Amino acid sequence: MKPTLPFALVAGLMLTTPATAFDLTDMNAEERSAFRAEIRDYLLENPEIIMEAVAVLEQRQAQQQAADDQSIVENNAEALFDDPNSWVGGNPDGDVTIVEFIDYRCGYCRRAHDEVAQLLETDGNIRMILKEFPILGADSETSSRFAIATLQLAGDETYHAVSDALMKLKPSPEEAVLRRLADSFDLDADAVFARMETDAVSEVIADNRALAQRMSINGTPTFVVEDQLVRGYMPLDGMIEIVDEVRGR
Repeated sequence: MKPTLPFALVAGLMLTTPATAFDLTDMNAEERSAFRAEIRDYLLENPEIIMEAVAVLEQRQAQQQAADDQSIVENNAEALFDDPNSWVGGNPDGDVTIVEFIDYRCGYCRRAHDEVAQLLETDGNIRMILKEFPILGADSETSSRFAIATLQLAGDETYHAVSDALMKLKPSPEEAVLRRLADSFDLDADAVFARMETDAVSEVIADNRALAQRMSINGTPTFVVEDQLVRGYMPLDGMIEIVDEVRGR
């Protein structure tokens, strides 16, 4: 069994320095040099100690981040979970709520889209909230404005269908493209385009951006699963694991 680092250092120094020298603030230059040399020799002989220390540090940092995230979610719970301007789907009475910040031009949002849909379909007891969070340029904002305008004019069901279509849309969301999309869902394209430029739509985007800033969210997708904050893409298995963990508390 290898000695622990403190034991190895003390044992080595006991051979060369007086016992009183172990007050680290009272070492002379020679004693301090010997102490440093002992540390160096020990680490060179046992480099795995460094990796163990890094692992402990990373674990502590992860625990602290999780605690900080829980506090952030708690402080913004009303804006996250009770916002009347965001689409609510899945099971409105579900026992677990997931909030997703989305950008329609985000590749990882598109990757997560079908997996989120699969989770909602197979679980059946999840309340899902979408936050329009366009951060990738003009096309992102145009898409979000179109979606929000649809929600305000046509309601949840049509918004959900349009949101799905926008997430899968390959061409740039130019006016002609969006007009065809509106026609395909029997929307009044002129009314939707007029609504897109109103304060009512701008305020939704501004509120979501302010919420994201308060929560230090700067990328998409970002998920909030009850009190857990997950920044970045989360595969289906990961979603299931977190939902099960939340339910098991």
